[in-house]
Amino acid sequence: MEILWKENGTFKEEGTERGESLWIQKQYRDSDTLENRLSSGIIWPSLKGDINTEVAVIGGGLAGVLTAFLLQQRGVPVVLLECRKVGGGITKNTTAKITSQHSLIYKKLITYKGEQRAWEYAALNQRAIEKYKEIINNHNIDCDFEILPNYIYTLDDEQKIRQEVDAALKLGLPAVFTKETTLPFKVKAAIRFDNQAQFHPLKFLDAIAAHLNIYENTRVTQINKNGLILTDKGSVKARKIVIATHYPFINVPGYYFIRLHQERSYLVALEGCGKAKDDFHGMYLDADQNGFTFRKYKDYIILGGGYHRTGQYKPPNSYEKIEKAAKRWYPNSSVKYTWSNQDCMTPDQVPYIGRYSVRTPNIYVATGFNKWGMTGSMVSAMILSDMITGRQNEYRKVYIPRRLMLSGSRVFIKDAAIITISLLSEHLKIPHDKLKNIERGKAGVIRYDGQRVGVYRDRNDKYYFVTTKCPHLGCKLEWNQNEMTWDCPCHGSRFDYQGRMINNPAMRDVFDSSVKKKSGI
Repeated sequence: MEILWKENGTFKEEGTERGESLWIQKQYRDSDTLENRLSSGIIWPSLKGDINTEVAVIGGGLAGVLTAFLLQQRGVPVVLLECRKVGGGITKNTTAKITSQHSLIYKKLITYKGEQRAWEYAALNQRAIEKYKEIINNHNIDCDFEILPNYIYTLDDEQKIRQEVDAALKLGLPAVFTKETTLPFKVKAAIRFDNQAQFHPLKFLDAIAAHLNIYENTRVTQINKNGLILTDKGSVKARKIVIATHYPFINVPGYYFIRLHQERSYLVALEGCGKAKDDFHGMYLDADQNGFTFRKYKDYIILGGGYHRTGQYKPPNSYEKIEKAAKRWYPNSSVKYTWSNQDCMTPDQVPYIGRYSVRTPNIYVATGFNKWGMTGSMVSAMILSDMITGRQNEYRKVYIPRRLMLSGSRVFIKDAAIITISLLSEHLKIPHDKLKNIERGKAGVIRYDGQRVGVYRDRNDKYYFVTTKCPHLGCKLEWNQNEMTWDCPCHGSRFDYQGRMINNPAMRDVFDSSVKKKSGI
């Protein structure tokens, strides 16, 4: 029996994020909604023993759940495996904009991929919006779904907006050039897409997952080429496997670790915005990478920004930057919730959806949504459910994972350079921090017994030690003061200040208790 992939370690307990999203707070922390969830029976067991199925979906985020849902709707026996909780990963931290307007992408797609591939991308993302409407209406899902316009705005470059409008119209998209918005400041120009949408992602996810065959707290530990999936609770024999784990965990074949990187973004939910909140209409994103994103949810305005590659944190603190902007635009507001998110990015800004590799014809993948996970998840579900059931999908060629990416060559080269530098610095760079010089609430890297050791010192002078070598592929972890985490700049694995794993692709923790024992601290 040939082993395709085997886990190289495990984490003892889930790492903790600095803050919980508004969606988590409203869906699971509020006593009324929590009681409703429990009474509706939305509690899934762990796997017990060995089972057989037609399709096994690994990953309980929106992409995995939607794929399982569409397959089940077609009568396909399907099982979903989730190592933690359904919706407990990236999905819970989204801004939840359902739009085909993915920043200024369409001019680039036409230029580098041609009008046909650009049309495929545009058409399928528009279909994704309609598919959400269809599912929500047919199943009477209460998830605060709203039809709204989406805007990409600029403060300084009107020409690039006009070029994007022309490109979008050429592809049949609902694009309008405008200078009118409900933002608390003037813009130079904006492109508006009408009939886009927003919702509460966890309300929607819980509703469609309620009747699926799901096993939570069931960790996949091995996948064999014959379709046998081993877990820590039993095994699943499947004819086809879908990997929807945000970041694909099988390194070879596929080689996604050299074709993806991850980025961080930060969000706050503001209350007390007064008339500005009442007048606010639509969803917004700055075309500039250093700008902000806006949307409204009930009594809150959600404001986000501070984007950076995972593992490349640079002061000032991203939350402080966002909160400073909030006070300027909404002076009477206060921050109710803060949270962050992480996104897989492809070199050409198009997701990988399809067969995992040519060597694994019965394994499928959905990843690299480039910050547009709501439509990306639905697009994935539509493509993969068609492929698995033998239906034609005229839009899927642009998403083929094995595609050649001339348009992303610069990003690919940059990613390779970052990986090389990180690998070398882990082994060659000598740390200069001293334990006694690390400030309370801060972290540093020291040399101990000839090894690099990361140290976090809390407000009560308690020290937490980690190995700074990422257990995924050995890159050097960097400290993120925004969130008090150790982050990998190569592939995006993250660990809390105690060394417990938060985000994959790493599969084990990095806490180093041996230093504490030897040092007597």
